Amino acid sequence: QVQLVESGGGLVQAGGSLRLSCAVSGRTFSSTSMGWFRRAPGKEREFVAAISWIYGLNYADSVKGRFTVSRDNAKNTVYLQMNSLKPEDTAIYYCAASRDGSISVYERTYDSWGQGTQVTVSS
Repeated sequence: QVQLVESGGGLVQAGGSLRLSCAVSGRTFSSTSMGWFRRAPGKEREFVAAISWIYGLNYADSVKGRFTVSRDNAKNTVYLQMNSLKPEDTAIYYCAASRDGSISVYERTYDSWGQGTQVTVSS
């Protein structure tokens, strides 16, 4: 059974930085693509970023130039470095895994999800 556990969320002032981590177990991590999504209060969950050994990287326009997704295959962990945070980045952040190597923006292409970690950016 695949398990994804996020960590690293918290409260930060606008302009600050946070790094989220997602530890993966129960699957061959190196061949799994990983995505980050977020759900802001009162909004639908949306795509943030994804990383795949086949297709590379993908970012939502709203985070390009500020967020960086990376992975450490030796630690079975994917990271989301978030810089220049804005109040509108406030959300619950979820990591997700996809067997097919996709870096799609669509939730349906990811088959396993973490429980989420709260990020709050104060103005």
